[in-house]
Amino acid sequence: MEEKTYEMSLLFDFFGDFLTDKQREYFDLYYNEDLSLSEIAQNVGITRQGVRDIIVRAENILTDAEKKTGIVARFLSRNAEIDRAADLARRITDLSPEGSELSSLAEELSGVLSELKN
Repeated sequence: MEEKTYEMSLLFDFFGDFLTDKQREYFDLYYNEDLSLSEIAQNVGITRQGVRDIIVRAENILTDAEKKTGIVARFLSRNAEIDRAADLARRITDLSPEGSELSSLAEELSGVLSELKN
């Protein structure tokens, strides 16, 4: 479930604006606030099944948007490549004599990569 929660939270971050206000609210309560379907149903005054239906519709909208665009997959791939480049820069720093130009360049590169990730 934890992997699905992470995936859904990412999709929500990227495509949450595609949802209705109600879908956004229930989705946020379920995935981000970790409320159960029953708790949400009690809070908003509808059935548990009604809440589930709204959340499932929201999940389908978000996953369809990702299937059509691939934005989240590209984002994750880009971040993995940035991490790989940052690791290589750290290795260069570790292997270079302290204070050398190569060491300084590798440290600068690490800073640039860190900024790209944020």
